[in-house]
Amino acid sequence: MFSPLSRPSLSLATLIIASAAAVAAPARQPARSGAPSINPEAYRSAIVIDAATGNVLFESKADVQNPPASVTKLMTFCVIHDKIQRGELALDTLVVIPAEAAKMGGSEAWLIDKEPVSVEELLNLLMVQSANDAAVALAIHTTGSKEAFVELMNAKARELGMAHTEFHSPHGLPPGRGQEPDLSTARDIALLSRELITKTDILRYSSTRKHQFRHANGVVNDFTNHNHLLGSVPGCDGLKTGWYEKAGYSLAATVQRGGRRIIAVILGSPVRTLRDTVTTQLIERGFAALPPVLPPITASAVAPVPAHASSAPGQPPAASPAAAPAATPAPPSAAAPAQTDDASSALRLIPMGPGDQKPPSSGDAPTEPTVHVVLPGAKR
Repeated sequence: MFSPLSRPSLSLATLIIASAAAVAAPARQPARSGAPSINPEAYRSAIVIDAATGNVLFESKADVQNPPASVTKLMTFCVIHDKIQRGELALDTLVVIPAEAAKMGGSEAWLIDKEPVSVEELLNLLMVQSANDAAVALAIHTTGSKEAFVELMNAKARELGMAHTEFHSPHGLPPGRGQEPDLSTARDIALLSRELITKTDILRYSSTRKHQFRHANGVVNDFTNHNHLLGSVPGCDGLKTGWYEKAGYSLAATVQRGGRRIIAVILGSPVRTLRDTVTTQLIERGFAALPPVLPPITASAVAPVPAHASSAPGQPPAASPAAAPAATPAPPSAAAPAQTDDASSALRLIPMGPGDQKPPSSGDAPTEPTVHVVLPGAKR
């Protein structure tokens, strides 16, 4: 049976050369002239969808399983949000950090055993710092154990139609001895991402580039979001990165421009900069593949019906009634509420149905300088 972790490694030079030459044409959308070349060796699974409709704009090996690493935390956020919606949890609820969470490695917020931290703060640490200790603290607080929380994660995955996904942790770290890895696909992560964008406030957290956390003992930590596309790719406001050695580099990204939003997911890239470059290319291809928005039909665009059109055959045209003077519009009532234009709600999405300050041995990749990717104009 094919293992997503057993492919031979490729040199960075080989990947860069291949990136300039290989083209993976989308399965459901024909490649457009001038679209950037997409290196199929830059990922194990990839997809781009229209967030409003769920339509696939590009896909390549979209159903190939790969460990999502810390992208797993998107489902952790989803389960916590459901509990808040049901009134079982509140953002200001204080979570007493358990010892098991305080001992977590990889990307962490260095939470202290028995210190109280609010649910809202833990969600910030989860999405900005990709804190494994925050994920475990939330899981244990809400269900009593990581195992019970994972059951809720898998139940939610089935509810969303994530047919090729299985979770074994709330954080996405590599499995220990006798444990199994979390597995998912680009298509399934896109389904989850769309659910989060349409039904939760995840963008409030995932769009935060820097976050300061003050511990109960007064110590302050400053964290920078692991998503290098924030501030680099116009319109990018999420969602989540992931990395550990055998899983490769993964990213679920979302971008909104002109009231339209797309979601791009890439799993299993061998190099972080390559992941970011190819994701940027996929984003541009996705927007280029969106169907044009037709202008609305207005009254002025409809030709008036001639007055004689209703006359009977052989009869002279009916006389047009004298034009009535135009009515003067009444001034607006002082009591009438002023209309507002909420830019954040301009897009109405349709539900789809069935990312460190110490060198990690696992978890998300260490924070690196932001890579600004500029695509040649001729290839856009």
